[in-house]
Amino acid sequence: MPADDAERTTRTRRQVLAGMGATGAAALAGCQSTSSEDPADDSLSGTVDFAGSSTVFPLATTMSEAFRGGDTGEAHPDVNFNPKSTGTGGGFANHFCTGNADLNNASREVRDAEAQQCTDNDIEPVEFTVATDALTVIVNTDLDIDSITVDELRSIWSAERDTERWSDVNPDWPDEPLELYGPSSASGTYDYFIESILHGGDTELTHISGGSYTGTEQDRTIIQGVEGSANAMGYLGYAYYSKSGDRVKALAVDDGDGEPVKPSLETARSGAYTPLSRPLFTYAAKSSLAEPAVAAFLRFWLEHATSEAIVADQVGYVPLSEEVQGEQLDALTEAIDAAGSADE
Repeated sequence: MPADDAERTTRTRRQVLAGMGATGAAALAGCQSTSSEDPADDSLSGTVDFAGSSTVFPLATTMSEAFRGGDTGEAHPDVNFNPKSTGTGGGFANHFCTGNADLNNASREVRDAEAQQCTDNDIEPVEFTVATDALTVIVNTDLDIDSITVDELRSIWSAERDTERWSDVNPDWPDEPLELYGPSSASGTYDYFIESILHGGDTELTHISGGSYTGTEQDRTIIQGVEGSANAMGYLGYAYYSKSGDRVKALAVDDGDGEPVKPSLETARSGAYTPLSRPLFTYAAKSSLAEPAVAAFLRFWLEHATSEAIVADQVGYVPLSEEVQGEQLDALTEAIDAAGSADE
């Protein structure tokens, strides 16, 4: 991928919000502005367009269904949603930064090149953390392997390594060809895996010397591929793995200390599952936050981002802590007020 596209933004949330007067965020702690209160249930209508990450997609759609009339005590049946699962990069490039989506879900931070594309089109992205994921490496249930090291993962996935068979990586493993499944290059999960496993993001995520790699934006296709081949490996968001039952097997990952850790909500929450636990985001277009339906939905999402029942049980991700939730709600309040002022 181009070097400029591989750059990761180093801006913090405060820097992302700097153009919106984020220095006042601390003063908003623990309170909400009356000028950005949500409209009454019977008056709220409109359409919310969101694109982006397939990893965040099930969380976003679950929240949208709850917002329209779930079990949370609220109902906004006249608000419609137009959801697209495009991959993080595909959402930024083709929908959000072109002004055709209110929100872009992301399994990584926005890149400098994407932020510039947004700026060129007068779109100001505002970042919100919505959950934590335990990115999961899966293999066929018949494969007699239960754990893997980061170095072994690097040997399998790096295009710079001459690795075609399982036994090329570890002589105790089968002398069978590797068959690999994962996200396409439009995916933030693809980018995160390169960054965390291949170190640096300058290696194409394909297998060299005839190794088989199937890239897709359909996470269920990854599960089907691994389930259907005894020599297959793949990776995807924990929510999809957790809903797959016993169809595939998750590998414990050894980050170099000799102690493999299995992916789970508990190990992601505690920080024990490294380097594949990661934050998940949604980005709002500042101008869209002047729309009552968009603002009310995003507030609803963040207010329920600590919910074990929704985020963990229904979807399969780690909910926000109350501290992080408070920071995100304060940032949202400030962003909504700024958007309303700009719209006047």
